[in-house]
Amino acid sequence: MSELDAVYAFLVAAAVSALITPLTARLARRVGAVDEPRDRGLALRPTPLMGGLAIFAGAAVAGGLFLPSASPWPGILVGAAIITVTGLVDDLFDLPPAWKLAGQSAAALVAVRAGAVVHDFTLPFVGVLHFPHAGGALTLLGLVGLMNVVNFSDGVDGLAAGVCVIIAATLAVIAFDLGHGAAGVLAALTAGAAVGFLFHNFPPASSFMGDAGSNLLGFLMGALTVEGAVKTPVVISFVLPLVLLAVPFLDTTFVVAKRLKYRRAITRADTEHFHHRMARIGFSQRRTLLYLYTWTVMLAGLALALRFIPYSDHHGHLHAGWSLVVLAIGLLVAAASVYLVYVLEILKLGRITARTRPELSAAEVQAQVTEQLETGEFRTVERPAPPPSR
Repeated sequence: MSELDAVYAFLVAAAVSALITPLTARLARRVGAVDEPRDRGLALRPTPLMGGLAIFAGAAVAGGLFLPSASPWPGILVGAAIITVTGLVDDLFDLPPAWKLAGQSAAALVAVRAGAVVHDFTLPFVGVLHFPHAGGALTLLGLVGLMNVVNFSDGVDGLAAGVCVIIAATLAVIAFDLGHGAAGVLAALTAGAAVGFLFHNFPPASSFMGDAGSNLLGFLMGALTVEGAVKTPVVISFVLPLVLLAVPFLDTTFVVAKRLKYRRAITRADTEHFHHRMARIGFSQRRTLLYLYTWTVMLAGLALALRFIPYSDHHGHLHAGWSLVVLAIGLLVAAASVYLVYVLEILKLGRITARTRPELSAAEVQAQVTEQLETGEFRTVERPAPPPSR
């Protein structure tokens, strides 16, 4: 499969998804699949769900045209259909967590049985790790995990779709370079389907993807990770998906860790995601997207640098000059990540606290900010009323 196939697949998937999204929105309103504004959400108006059906339509049409009929690609498309249906049922009837997990597992099992399995991968400084008997089970767990990671991170207009566009496009470039043309086409059509939906999902969104879309994108991200990167003897291949998926992984890790810390159910929704925290400290939805998109683009740049900068001969010998370049890029991305996750939030919250609580000293402001960040409980900040006009 060629890069031109990937371009055509991207365009077809984007066109189909963009054209069908308004139709899914109308259908959602008719059947009552409408997301109402709620305390933990950032939406300001009722918004139809079922946009995931348009994403699947774009991916399925492009996949049918441009993906090979050989295994595992038909199985991956069937698995995508299963998880989309599961998500649609959840959007309509709010399935119990066990039923959601069953649907995710069924979709993953179909893909695994079709051949999307990692039997071994190469770790830097360790070598090849083989899983002759446990590969299928580990791959299934990984696919289910990625579905939940993307599902957890879908909480603000345009976030999950935009982040997945960046990740999938980067994986397409890497997959072609690794000689995995079919995986590159799958990555391209995934990016295209998400782009087409993003036309209607960028804030203010006219359609939400719902669990159907977020689980579908998570499933496709998992399939891309398996077929496009991990199943290769290249040493750095296992690291690349971890770098690319760092934003949704970190978001999910922080949220789950806090729920465990305070003995809350992992499946219980809350307002501790990155986008919720940014909203609490005064960020608009678009500004939140700008920061999270930029963070993801920087991580994508690091992944591409690790793949294309010739810092090693892949036999254990490093080239000093190019290694320093990669190290510098890595340090820059790490510093930006720390800034976005921690420093930015503290400084912004500190300024808001100082402005709304002028009676507090600098030390008291810092102590209050530290307590709020630790507990996740924030005072309501009210904008002062404007002075009366004369």
